Order: sequence, then structure tokens, then C-alpha cells
Amino acid sequence: MMSVRNKLFEKLMAFFTWMAAALTVGILLFIVGFILVKGIPHIKPSLFSFTYNSENVSMMPAIISTIIMTFMSLIIAVPLGVFSAIYLVEYAKRGNKAVGLVRMTTETLSGIPSIVYGLFGLLFFVTFLGWGFSILAGAFTLSIMILPLIMRSSEEALKSVSDTYREGSFGLGAGKLRTVFKIVLPSAMPGILAGVILSVGRIIGETAALIYTSGTVAQVPTDPMMSARTLSVHMYALSSEGLHTDEGYATAVILLLVVVIINTVSAKLAKRIGRNT
Repeated sequence: MMSVRNKLFEKLMAFFTWMAAALTVGILLFIVGFILVKGIPHIKPSLFSFTYNSENVSMMPAIISTIIMTFMSLIIAVPLGVFSAIYLVEYAKRGNKAVGLVRMTTETLSGIPSIVYGLFGLLFFVTFLGWGFSILAGAFTLSIMILPLIMRSSEEALKSVSDTYREGSFGLGAGKLRTVFKIVLPSAMPGILAGVILSVGRIIGETAALIYTSGTVAQVPTDPMMSARTLSVHMYALSSEGLHTDEGYATAVILLLVVVIINTVSAKLAKRIGRNT
């Protein structure tokens, strides 16, 4: 009787698992298909002009701003996140209260809505520091947003490295610093890159925080103190105005394409690094 119940329970759980997977894939395909159907017919050469005006509503300045914003945010957040994770895993003593406080703070920061980060960036970077609406203010705000994600993913990646690697390195006479940077860090690099990939997706898709910090000026930035809009902000501006909704769908297609390209390249890079370590 018990075995019959167990088999019935297993089949029921398997059914729910397959249904959840099918529903997830179906929703994803529906969203992607809807964007492609609504956006592809409205992609035209004028959308890729380097000069934005009310006639062509070009997305090229937004594409360039998105790339610059992404790189600036990663340059700020990745070193801080990775080195913090290295300290927490490799150097901090177990049971240290400071470590528990840092982890609790990280988890708290990861749950804060993006609009709150935007208001903080507006009050601190834009107003208090006097940076104004600029790419620099937006990049620092985004770096604070993605820092918890990079820290947690890097910490878990470092923990997943077997202690035998460390013991073998110590046994050969290597010091702590050399062991961390020559043995542990390369082995954990695929997991760290996975966190960076997720961070890139959040940067590209962020809107609320950037409206309050980098502004919505549609221009190709030549200075980090200039105001600029990213692709997501550009799409929001076109949709909210109600005058260029079709171009907004076209922008969504390009935004989706940029995310897919970045994720694909990053995944191949992570796989290659994983093979070499």
C-alpha cells in the first residue's frame, strides 16, 4: 500500500514539474514572440542614426549609452564584489560577527526596489556630490544595485572550490595570497562570471534608477558627466509619450538582441575559462 502511494506521489510531482517547466517555457516564448512580431516590422535605418530628433527617434545614442553604462558599472562593482567575497571566504574567521553583518546587509540590499536606489542616487550623487544627471551618477547607482549579486555569486563560487586545491598549494610551499589568486580564483571564475552575466542583464534592463540619476537626454555621450538615456529608458520614454509606440517595440527587439548577444558571449567565455582551469 505504501509503495503504491509513493509511486502515485512521484508521478504527481513529476506531472507538476513538467507542467511548471512547460508553463515557464511557454510564457518566455510568448513574450519573445510578441516583441518580435510587434517590433521587427518597425525596424528601419533611421532608428540607427547617430543624431536623435523627433522625426527619426534614433536609438543609436541609447545603444552607445547602454554599452558605456554597463562597462562603467562593472568596472566599479566587480572588483569590490569579488575582493569582498575573497575576504569573506578566505580570510575572515568563522563565526566572525562582522561577516554575519556583511552578509545580512548584502541580502537586505538585494531586496531593495530599484526606485529606492534611484532616489538615493538622486539625493547623494546628483544633488549632494553635485554630479548632476550624468552617466557617472547612473553608473555608481547601478554598481551599488548589482554589488550584492556579484558578492553572493562570487562567495558561493569560491566556496565550491574543493579544499584539496588549497591544501595542495600550501603543501607545495605557496603562500595564502598566491593560492587565492593562482589556484582558487581561476577555479571559481565560471561561477563568478555567471554572477556578472546576471548583473549585466539587470543593468541593461534597469529604468527607474536611471531616470533619477543619468536622466533621459537622447545624445551620444562624450563625457561621463553628460546626461544620457539607455535603451530601456529610451523604450520607456517612447512608450510613455504615446507618439512613437511602434519605435518603442522596435527598441524592445534591439534590447532583447543585445541581452542575448551579451549572455551568449559571456557564457562561451565562462565555458572556455572553465576548460582551461
